[in-house]
Amino acid sequence: MSAAHGAAAAALDGIRVVELSSELGAFAGKLLADMGADVICVEPPGGSPMRGYEPFRDDVPDPEGSLFWWHYNTSKRGVTLDLDAEPDRELLRRLIGTADLLLECEAPGRLAGLGLDHAALIAERPELITVSITPFGQQGLRRDDLATDLTLLAEGGPVWSCGYDDHSLPPVRGGGNQGYQTACHYAVMSALTAVLVREATGQGQHVDVNAHAACNVTTEMASYHWLVSKGTVQRQTGRHAMEFSTLPTQIECADGRHATTGVPPRTPAEFATLYQWLVELGLTDEFPEAIFIQMGAERDHIDLSQIGSNEELTAIFGAAREALNFIASRVSAYDFFEGAQKRGITVGVIYSPEEAMEDEHFRARGFPVEVEHPELGETFTYPGAPYVFEKTPWRISRPAPRLGEHNREVFADLGLSADEIEALGSSGGH
Repeated sequence: MSAAHGAAAAALDGIRVVELSSELGAFAGKLLADMGADVICVEPPGGSPMRGYEPFRDDVPDPEGSLFWWHYNTSKRGVTLDLDAEPDRELLRRLIGTADLLLECEAPGRLAGLGLDHAALIAERPELITVSITPFGQQGLRRDDLATDLTLLAEGGPVWSCGYDDHSLPPVRGGGNQGYQTACHYAVMSALTAVLVREATGQGQHVDVNAHAACNVTTEMASYHWLVSKGTVQRQTGRHAMEFSTLPTQIECADGRHATTGVPPRTPAEFATLYQWLVELGLTDEFPEAIFIQMGAERDHIDLSQIGSNEELTAIFGAAREALNFIASRVSAYDFFEGAQKRGITVGVIYSPEEAMEDEHFRARGFPVEVEHPELGETFTYPGAPYVFEKTPWRISRPAPRLGEHNREVFADLGLSADEIEALGSSGGH
């Protein structure tokens, strides 16, 4: 896909991906498409089940109005094919023959049964890269087990670490399909690595992504604590799960809203900055522990390894946390957030999703983006790039495809006439 209007080329300009539509792998396809790859999303003739997922535009159920479908399929082209019909399978085989990468999340063995697995495809196209994402990988005793985003997060471990200090409350699943998205991030990193390898060797390869394993190695410290010392971390409100209880980090601010006090100062310069903030707010007399903040600022260095064993250092470090709590209790949540960030202290105001999209910092970062829907004559606000590239910009090049929107365009490029496309029946008649 060439860069338009003289804009810099996208990172994956010139890479074509054929994606067999799946809720599990849709985010991987989106990441590749928004980075400039020509991603052709293949749906069954009746459409992907994702088209039935709420919420819907204007709260009206409509397969073309699912906001879930809209979000996960930006920048893709869309075609429909029935993999149970031999003519459509042959057409898919020809389409894959034009691609650099096949992204699929079919049950292990299904594509092999259709003659469309990696082993069959590389016989004709050895440079093809196939990325398979399944709940438990292509091999092993659990290869055929079913899973959802919830069960992947629960079995993989992240859910255990998410929740509250009150363990009479159950663990909490992180929202937003984090299990699927974790697997998709590994899929994209592996796919791009495979592309680099192919540039050096000319050979494609089969990337096997185990979503359960991806979740398990994305448990921060939990899995490693168990593997190294058989220690079990415990969930804590708004902070890292640890084997031992740590000081609370979330606090109610003067306006009744909450903020997280984040990472307290760790260097003499940071202690000096915090002390100066107390001075500017006129709070030093009300906060007796300010003397410890001064002591931290005057030290040559702060040895974090001595916290807990060195009484003075422990008092200094603890005072920094309490100082942040004290400041937060005296100002609004937003003023606390902004004041700390200006001073290089990592804290955060607790936002609703709507508030996050409206915040000036998010807007300056370019996170909310406007996407035109020509078919509706409207423009909608979407979540933007999860990263910023200096030379190869990220962009949403088009909204998610309507059902079969690009059938004629894509199949005509394969040499099919209009009559032949229509002859495909339900899979090609859009």
